[in-house]
Amino acid sequence: MDCLDVGVVIPAYNEEQRIGSTLKALKSLGWVREIVVVDDGSTDNTAQVALREGVSLIKLAQNHGKGYALCQGLKAISSPIVLMLDADVGDSAIEAAKLVQPIREGRADVTIARFPRLPGRHGFGLVKGLARMGIRLLTGKDLDAVLSGQRAFRKEVIDPEFFKYKRFGIEFGMTVDLLEHGLRICQVDVEMTHRVTNLDPAGILHRARQFKDILAVLMAKLWEKVGARKAYGID
Repeated sequence: MDCLDVGVVIPAYNEEQRIGSTLKALKSLGWVREIVVVDDGSTDNTAQVALREGVSLIKLAQNHGKGYALCQGLKAISSPIVLMLDADVGDSAIEAAKLVQPIREGRADVTIARFPRLPGRHGFGLVKGLARMGIRLLTGKDLDAVLSGQRAFRKEVIDPEFFKYKRFGIEFGMTVDLLEHGLRICQVDVEMTHRVTNLDPAGILHRARQFKDILAVLMAKLWEKVGARKAYGID
């Protein structure tokens, strides 16, 4: 793949330890035209690492959240294919080639990375279960990589409204919107790795926050559907 047709947006918050290897891996891919790191109010050296790697940097003065950071990065991308990656995927960012290919071939408007299942137990499955159930309830579709932040898009299908969701609700809300817009979504198996949330007090708190944010988006969207049915006189 030697066509320079992909722009990469990486939202980052306090990722100085891993973003360097992520950027090095991306720069080794011959088809990446532009890389934009959006430093979302980091208090560490994330911005300095990005500058040292020679990529474009948008430095936000304070933390706004992933959705806002993605929107700011998208404004700086001109490539016809947009790849959105988390800063902590490290060397495994080279697997992003698998996300781009279905879009190049015209088989998908959006691709979502499906990570390999890790050995051992890293959680109770409640957050993923809620997200998957919510997708089925709202759209009738069944996706199992709903919470993956590693995604590629045809730039022309991107709507800023996809990124309006707060905190951990972003991937779930975005996926619902993509399906409701009738876009072709392809889940792609990748050998990517990222930081794992362990089953300790900090990890349990993290998952509780995820659950709360996803549930809030789900309830809001269900309420919207109820309002729409009433507006059209449907019982």
